[in-house]
Amino acid sequence: MAIIDPKTGEIQKVQIFVGVLGASGLIYAEAHKSQSLSNWVRAHVRMFDFFGGAPRIVRPDNLKAGVTKPNYYEPDLNPTYHEMAVHYGVAVIPTRVAKPRDKGLGENAVQQVERWVLAPLRKERFFSLHDLDQAIGKRLTWLNQRKRTDNGISRRELFERQEKAALQPLPGYPFDYLEVKQAKVHIDYHVTFEKHHYSVPHRCTRQTVLIRASERLVEIYHQNQRVACHVRCDRPGYTTETEHMPANHRWYLEWSPQRFSRWARQIGPHTESLIMAALESRRHPEQGYRTCLGILKLAEQSGQDVLEAACKLALETGAYSYQAIKRLLETKTDMLETGSQPQAVSHEHIRGQEYYT
Repeated sequence: MAIIDPKTGEIQKVQIFVGVLGASGLIYAEAHKSQSLSNWVRAHVRMFDFFGGAPRIVRPDNLKAGVTKPNYYEPDLNPTYHEMAVHYGVAVIPTRVAKPRDKGLGENAVQQVERWVLAPLRKERFFSLHDLDQAIGKRLTWLNQRKRTDNGISRRELFERQEKAALQPLPGYPFDYLEVKQAKVHIDYHVTFEKHHYSVPHRCTRQTVLIRASERLVEIYHQNQRVACHVRCDRPGYTTETEHMPANHRWYLEWSPQRFSRWARQIGPHTESLIMAALESRRHPEQGYRTCLGILKLAEQSGQDVLEAACKLALETGAYSYQAIKRLLETKTDMLETGSQPQAVSHEHIRGQEYYT
């Protein structure tokens, strides 16, 4: 199976996790982007939750996320995987390497998932793991409720009759897989985790912090105190909280066309009209914020009345840039201060527009 990135159109193949109970043959499946340790452990947690209990023995394959070093007598389990097994009271006994008969039920469950779950979905397009898992879940419900040809009983019915009561009860809280790492806060008061940047209070800039990332949250600690908590995002980009920003950055964040309009209205109607024209001339208003800020700041040097006169003249000529207003203030200071307009000169050597018609 594959998912399509809705922004880039990139097609990414996904891995399918499959688990099956030994007596009833009840099947569980879900999709993951990789066979990483975090995905492997979390798939087990959701599988136990789907079954409503934990078996006493789990027979996994020898993938690296579960078994660090395969050995028939004493296999070396990944420490986190072992910790998860202890949490649920499960004994992990990996299969022998290259011995598919050790997991015959698992091999058959994979075939059933390929035939009755994945094959019917092969022509559909999915744009997220959540959408794909929802579709897999619907097909899985049908598969587990389908009557088997050997005994005429569905997997779900057999599970409810015989196996459900034999499972161990789940602990009071699910095993929470955490990724822990240290990171240094960048000069822009963000730390990077899995190619995404999360903000912390700006006072922590250049400090070393501890990141604790679960499946849904990213918590950031400084000197044993939690200073930030964000919803986890697996895509490159930025997640920034306003209260983490220094005052001057928050002020910039609060800029808006309405704020510039109110500011310009205090100077005069022509200034307000010029500011709105400057914002409307840009494809995105944010592209004109710095231009508007520069124009309004000119009032501190030349005075509000002079800036109002310059904006009136600029509106007549259609010049909406900061440089144009600044040039008017530098070259036509006397005219703007007196408010007089240049008079048309009449002279026998001036041809006039009639000459060119």
